[in-house]
Amino acid sequence: MTTVRLTGGRVYDPAHGVKGEVRDLWMRDGHIIAPPAEPGEAQTVDVSGKVVMAGAIDIHSHIAGGNVNTARVLMPEQHLAEQARYPHYPFSGAKWSAFDTGYRYAEMGFTTVVEPAVLPLNAVQAHAELAAIPIIDTAGLAILGNDDFLLRLLRDGAEQQTVNDYVAWTLRATRCLGLKVINAGGATAFKHNARSFGLDDVVPMYGVTSREILQKLQRAVVELGIGHPVHVHCNNLGVAGNVETALATIEAAGGMPMHLAHIQFYGYGDEGRRHFSSGAARLTDAINRNPNITVDVGQVLFGQTVTISGDVLRQFDARSIASPKKWAVWEAEDGGGGIVPFKYRENNYVNALQWAIGLEIFLLVDDPWRVFFTTDHPNGAPFTRYPELFHLLMDRDYRNSWLARIHAGAADASLLRHLDREYGLDDIAVMTRAAPARLLGLPDRGHLGPGAVADVAVYSEQEDKAAMFRRAHLVYKDGRKVVEEGRVVNVVKGRTHAVAPAFDPGIADPLGDYFHRYHLVRMENYALLPEWLPRTLGSELVVH
Repeated sequence: MTTVRLTGGRVYDPAHGVKGEVRDLWMRDGHIIAPPAEPGEAQTVDVSGKVVMAGAIDIHSHIAGGNVNTARVLMPEQHLAEQARYPHYPFSGAKWSAFDTGYRYAEMGFTTVVEPAVLPLNAVQAHAELAAIPIIDTAGLAILGNDDFLLRLLRDGAEQQTVNDYVAWTLRATRCLGLKVINAGGATAFKHNARSFGLDDVVPMYGVTSREILQKLQRAVVELGIGHPVHVHCNNLGVAGNVETALATIEAAGGMPMHLAHIQFYGYGDEGRRHFSSGAARLTDAINRNPNITVDVGQVLFGQTVTISGDVLRQFDARSIASPKKWAVWEAEDGGGGIVPFKYRENNYVNALQWAIGLEIFLLVDDPWRVFFTTDHPNGAPFTRYPELFHLLMDRDYRNSWLARIHAGAADASLLRHLDREYGLDDIAVMTRAAPARLLGLPDRGHLGPGAVADVAVYSEQEDKAAMFRRAHLVYKDGRKVVEEGRVVNVVKGRTHAVAPAFDPGIADPLGDYFHRYHLVRMENYALLPEWLPRTLGSELVVH
């Protein structure tokens, strides 16, 4: 492969302490290389004055799986209206397609995206869809915590090692990169007519609490040595006063690593005349005091979207506020989920305060290595609106201009006008490159040191940071130019990343018996063989 030299760019590489230094970047055979002593023939690309970063990584974006497809069916008008499509490309006339997802991420300089909610039963379909997304590398997080087999183990007092074996078997069977827990036990309680479920509530028929399920799974992830901490969707999502649940979950982590997803949706107090207030200060104080905790925000941005979640309790409760008035809720053997369209309005007190709480969390967490950019796509907003979020966090005056537009009561209830912090380009490089790579256990990306994959984004710096990050000047994937002047010019195939922790093969006996007696799918059809992805889907499987 041709050696490529990007010359004259201002490089931001936090993993190596580089903050805007003008230096050359060399790429060969899909990787970053040190400046060669004898360069030989090299393709030189002048990026003088441009900003150079590693390809961005999104740790939490719902881009594949059953809920995503149901949302497409339920809300064709949303996807059709998002952005114009490229003519003469595959699926250019389709609704919001997997193909389109790859294009939009690449145009913004993203090169790796994680689907955070792969229901094991749906792993085949989820991987098929992920493999259909061009350009970007992808990975999935497997959901456990509402599955009958695990709850039976806990009810019967199984030892931690047995739980570990089951978690490891599941991650191998689903070819996922990590473990996700969604309202542990809540979906199962919903099947027994529960309509709310707290951290210390007991799952009917199983006699275990949500806290016990979560702690067993968290410990399994730690003891198995899985790079990414257990990825937690807490109980009581979206409920006024639920900051107490988030604080209790942080305490329940017991000092072990835990990642809390879309934490904005848990930053709610119940004070004031409207019984809905910001809990961001209390929440971020706890995050700052507990270095074992990382969070992504799930920022709300105003406009139409569609919420999708495996939290069937929350989605069933939210059906009354669906906008437009249509929704879908379903149950499965090992979980459930729901799709509820929603429009966030800037003149609505609750919506405006949700918007403000997310920004407060971003600005009040001290360490940018522990707070991550997400909109919980599409729950808070589509991922295509990340550039607007960058602008809000990098420009205090722009942010304050919005306070005059949103509901006055929410603006007054927010801390935002008292927060002067502005993120710089180095912070952005930390939060969207270096930190997510480290959190996911992917050491070959998120930085620009020799040996890293040659995923590189080059931006034209502008005062309008939304414009800057909306369309990258250049994007390289594995050393190949895929985007030029904000448009895809080369469609390449991404890879699938997974882990394969060891387990006692004896777990196969009780699992085989369970599948034979209770499951609708045969065990041999449930687990994905390692050769299945490359042979059937054409996606290279990279095991970490």
